[in-house]
Amino acid sequence: MPLTPEALLRVYDEEVRASFLHRLPPGWSGEQDGPLSRCLTGRAGFVMLTRPAAVTPADLHGLVERTEAFFAAHGRWFEWKTFDHDPPELRTLLLERGAVPEPHEAVVMGEAAALAVAHTLPAGLRLREVSGRADLERISVLQSEVWGEDWSWLTDDLAQRVEADTPTRVLLVEDGELVVSAAWLTPFAGTSVAGLWGGSTLPAYRGRGIYRALVARRAQLASALGFRLLQVDASADSRPILERLGLRVVGGTTPYIVGRESG
Repeated sequence: MPLTPEALLRVYDEEVRASFLHRLPPGWSGEQDGPLSRCLTGRAGFVMLTRPAAVTPADLHGLVERTEAFFAAHGRWFEWKTFDHDPPELRTLLLERGAVPEPHEAVVMGEAAALAVAHTLPAGLRLREVSGRADLERISVLQSEVWGEDWSWLTDDLAQRVEADTPTRVLLVEDGELVVSAAWLTPFAGTSVAGLWGGSTLPAYRGRGIYRALVARRAQLASALGFRLLQVDASADSRPILERLGLRVVGGTTPYIVGRESG
């Protein structure tokens, strides 16, 4: 019997969030502060309540103040990843301190086996798995074009992830020599869950089944690796596609950016 959205969210909290600090990507360092994990990444900082059930509103002021002091001491801006079911007082505190919310995304989950189906691409396109730096650089160029900002940092990030003990599996779709879409599967070691990340496609190639093919191939990889569940932080564009494929919205997430210069 398929898990309910409530049960899926419990899996996410108890397995994925709770284990976060024990499976950091290469090059990251982190510390635990009660129910919260804070990390230094290759370019900034990252924060998340990793034991949300253990936090009380009274805890939040101290957690926020210590987090601001930590990243100020390291001269870093940071992202605080919040969830819809985190204490609402957290978002209030972040906004009071000038944090800038980024677009809300749906937390979408479901069974990998249900999505691990045969996939087809439009004629002339090719899907392949890559790990070499030259291809990872091409993906960074794609991401920069799709999002209209510099994503060159992604090359090093993916290069480290594909060399991890539980490696990220990176896929791209090409039209001749042009990379038109890319996505990657990030298995969460020690859990039953693997993350579907990326999934950016050039505007001219959208609506042609490329994203669905990338989901199907990553679901096949996840199933073969023994990961039962898939999880996606889904944009408003990808959420309806994922729901049509059988995944379920179980919650939501909003990143808050603190201390990053605009422009």
